Amino acid sequence: MRTLYAVTHPEATHHVERVVGGWHDSRLTPAGLSAAAAIAQALRAQIPDGAEVELFSSDLLRTRQTAEKVAELFGVSPILDPRLREKSYGEAGGRPQEWLDRRFIPPPAAGERLEHDEGVAGAETRAAVAGRVYAAMDEVVRRPCEHKIIVTCARTTFSHNRAVVSLGDTRHLG
Repeated sequence: MRTLYAVTHPEATHHVERVVGGWHDSRLTPAGLSAAAAIAQALRAQIPDGAEVELFSSDLLRTRQTAEKVAELFGVSPILDPRLREKSYGEAGGRPQEWLDRRFIPPPAAGERLEHDEGVAGAETRAAVAGRVYAAMDEVVRRPCEHKIIVTCARTTFSHNRAVVSLGDTRHLG
């Protein structure tokens, strides 16, 4: 039996500055750093002492900072994989959220949604995000380690046909 722990990075500067995240390389805020430490403690409490742990992370700064807090407690180094990044919003990355909101073309209510062009130059389609993330996750789950921690962004698609034991658990935030 293998257990996969999916961790979303906590509050980053792009959240409080109200700019588009995506591949914009923002850092954790002081509150985000504190929450990352709490996430690490919660994981440490769940994973048995002496268990083998592998830690994977997007290469974006905010996810690396979160992964580093976890790595400290488990004595491991994060394996950075750019395929675990969230969706690229192309030229919108780092711009004010309202800039994206004015240009964004929502997907149709019915029909093809995965290849939908959202109207922003350089932005990834949902299909492109899924393709790269699924490829990364296939490699992660094939590895024999019993406990795998994946740190990524909120809008990253994880996996299909796998059970989620706990979703949106915020007990570590008190």
